[in-house]
Amino acid sequence: MNFDELKDFLDEKVLQYNTLDFIESDPVQIPHLFTQKEDIEIAGFLSATIAWGNRKMIIKNSHRMMELMGNTPYDFVMSHNETDLERLTSFVHRTFNGQDFIGFIQSLQNIYKNHGGLEAVFSKNQEVNSMQKSISEFKKIFFEIPHLARTQKHISDPLNNSAAKRINMYLRWMCRQDNKGVDLGIWKSISPALLSCPLDVHSGKVARKLGLLERKQNDGKALFELDSKLREFDPKDPVKYDFALFGLGVFEGF
Repeated sequence: MNFDELKDFLDEKVLQYNTLDFIESDPVQIPHLFTQKEDIEIAGFLSATIAWGNRKMIIKNSHRMMELMGNTPYDFVMSHNETDLERLTSFVHRTFNGQDFIGFIQSLQNIYKNHGGLEAVFSKNQEVNSMQKSISEFKKIFFEIPHLARTQKHISDPLNNSAAKRINMYLRWMCRQDNKGVDLGIWKSISPALLSCPLDVHSGKVARKLGLLERKQNDGKALFELDSKLREFDPKDPVKYDFALFGLGVFEGF
């Protein structure tokens, strides 16, 4: 396919998959449970953090996270006590365990108390066509309080050549102005033009088949390569093509 044919094909797939039906089988449904800004962004952040592995299990365990916080994530983050935190020790999703969960709650409290909240931290250090420095700086702030060394692995650093798939997906949820009702778009301080595609096994495989990506590893360099191509198709909303790549991979076995 030439450039125009490929763009038309991908645009068609975006329309096919960027619909409300997508929410039913995706962890984006978790932040959709809430209406308050802080609840939405915390619920989204926690569910995106554990978004690897079996999708049904991700969704099930994300719901469990919310239940353990009394389905009031912001209130829990800001006003939990030691007994509340003890409830979290039973949680486990793959290598993310209850101690990691507790560490995340404490770090989130620090971010809301001392840094103006998640949006304020992420909106700093934006660069032209990239949020990768912002993500890296976010990780530094997130772990500036005492924490278990093991917990650091659950937030990727793109400046260490990570594709940071889960945080890029989270930023898509929070920042993308989606008129289809899937992405929430509650953060106005970050332009969707700066977002990166959540690069994983599925989207990477499809991108290579379509000639959008040559690099073999799904790492930071591959992400830059893919982003550069997607920005040619739509510089204002490049990450919408995540729906096309993901849909082709997961639902069509492309």
